Amino acid sequence: MCIRSLESQALMKATFVAHALSRAVAVSSYARAAFMVLLSSRRWLAAILVLGVCPAAWADDVLFENVRIFDGKGATSLSAPSNVLVKGNVIARISTDPVEAGGALRVAGNGRTLMPGLIDAHWHAMLARSTPAESFGDVGFNNLAAGDEATDTLMRGFTTVRDVGGPVFGLKRAIDTGIVEGPRIYPSGAMLTVTSGHGDFRQMSELPRVIGGPFARMEQVGGAIVVDSPDEVRLRVREQLMQGAALIKVTAGGGVSSPHSPLDVTTFTEPELRAAVEIADNWGTYVAAHAFTSHAIRIAIAAGVKCIEHGFLMDEETAKLIADKGIWLSLQPLPELLRQGFAKGSVERAKADEVWPGIGRTYELAKKYKIKTAWGTDVLFSRALAQQQGAILASLKRWYTPAEALTMATGTNAELLALSGPRNPYPGKLGVIEEGALADILLVDGNPLENLDLVADAASNFKIIMKDGIIYKNTLERP
Repeated sequence: MCIRSLESQALMKATFVAHALSRAVAVSSYARAAFMVLLSSRRWLAAILVLGVCPAAWADDVLFENVRIFDGKGATSLSAPSNVLVKGNVIARISTDPVEAGGALRVAGNGRTLMPGLIDAHWHAMLARSTPAESFGDVGFNNLAAGDEATDTLMRGFTTVRDVGGPVFGLKRAIDTGIVEGPRIYPSGAMLTVTSGHGDFRQMSELPRVIGGPFARMEQVGGAIVVDSPDEVRLRVREQLMQGAALIKVTAGGGVSSPHSPLDVTTFTEPELRAAVEIADNWGTYVAAHAFTSHAIRIAIAAGVKCIEHGFLMDEETAKLIADKGIWLSLQPLPELLRQGFAKGSVERAKADEVWPGIGRTYELAKKYKIKTAWGTDVLFSRALAQQQGAILASLKRWYTPAEALTMATGTNAELLALSGPRNPYPGKLGVIEEGALADILLVDGNPLENLDLVADAASNFKIIMKDGIIYKNTLERP
């Protein structure tokens, strides 16, 4: 079946309802009986449309048979033909021998690749599709657009994203409660910036800023918030954590997309960054810092930041420092189309032209010093670029083998997510295929360890997409 067909759309729409019903004690015997009558007459699509439930979801267990596994742990080849049993939302059994699973939904893998769901460690769920003007405009429109984009994200095989800036708490709740289909979200909430820092999208007419005065529009909607002292930092960090932040995002240096934030400027002071780290540490989580230059990176590290985002203008000595201190480096192979998206002659385009040559060099430094490297996309303000999420992952082949790239986008990224400690919104093991891990699973037509480009075309190559034990896409032919 085609995921965009009426049949598949009905399946997707019903999945969460069915998942809840299949486990609910209060489901009436009449509802189950009516459902089974429709199934017995092969009118399963009518059952979905009339009762709003998915027949596959009545089976708590799913057995993938005859699959070859990429486990997300760095293996350079696929496993021998294996069987993988999912019970509820957990991988319960992996065996090369037959697995007994009475009543389970059986999936004939026919030698296809079974691998963990993909993880994007630098995503902006509320900003990926909207334009800059829309981002701080109508909140209702933005949430609906972001919800639609979240479903597309999941259908690209990304079962988890680390959201590093934006008003995403409502979207996360809608996904977690089944109102919207989308990936797991590790939210940072509003980006913390300083006056004229990266993320300060205010207009000149909104100056001067009065401390304690009214919020600017970007602050009102929760996209970014200005902090200009350690005390303000503590207050705003606590507010993000109160809303459910899994980590804190600060912009320690200048950025490309912010019009009044020169790249060479180090924005936060060390005491301001220390204040953010102090509160995050009190809550058992960590701070990630946007920083391009060596100076901004070094101040962030001195303040106790555990993850640097970007780093594309750093020198070799700073790369060695990152490695020696065990700091994470979250890198993005930013596509050329993103640079070209900034208007010629604009301040943003000039800054992009300066940053882009450093991307390849930074990847080489990361490899040379064996830095703990995460992968993400950092797509902003472009639905077309968001649709290239898998292709951006595949572009890592410029520096890594397919096995290295896929490990980075699964098991390695999951290790970064675990830094959230008790603020982890999804306790359990992600990014790997192993017994006891959460069941975020892709069934791939082909071997991505031989052809990384398979992940660039999820519509054709990802036959099954499962998140938390629920199948959201299944394009295998029905028996």
